Amino acid sequence: MQECGAGLVRVREDGSRLAFAAPPLRRGGPVDEADVRQVADALGIERADVIGAQWADNGPGWIALLLRSADAVLAIEPRGFGELDKVGVVGPHAAGGPADVEVRAFYPGSPGEDPVTGSLNAAIGQWLIGSGLATDSYVAAQGTRLGRRGRVHVERVDDDVWVGGDTVVGVSGTVAL
Repeated sequence: MQECGAGLVRVREDGSRLAFAAPPLRRGGPVDEADVRQVADALGIERADVIGAQWADNGPGWIALLLRSADAVLAIEPRGFGELDKVGVVGPHAAGGPADVEVRAFYPGSPGEDPVTGSLNAAIGQWLIGSGLATDSYVAAQGTRLGRRGRVHVERVDDDVWVGGDTVVGVSGTVAL
């Protein structure tokens, strides 16, 4: 178990990687049209580019948009988010691509984009798998535009969506309190 803002989250070993069970959504369901238009404008895309929008709030408050392709996701050049909080975008790669889907996570401030985001991938997995828009097991690429090669493994097992991946230690050390 891991205790975090979403409460107690189950963790398991999944081969050589760790995975966590997606916590229940605090807010799910469709995003109202005015908010979809505002998010599309902030991302510098047309409203017609968005083929689906859902609240994907499992704690951080994500709004998730589904675009037609991974290329469309990778082409996004955000304009600024104003009052918006956290926005996630997902789009499918073509068959034989580097992953099944491409994900990007945007938030206010600097640097403004997260290279790999467990909470967003968990909520997107619940949405896509639960609605039949994705298979019960897929791999999401994230961090591509940031020069990273993040891979998130998402899988439904019984009633749970599990999210896992390999990690890289960026900083290590000790702190004396």
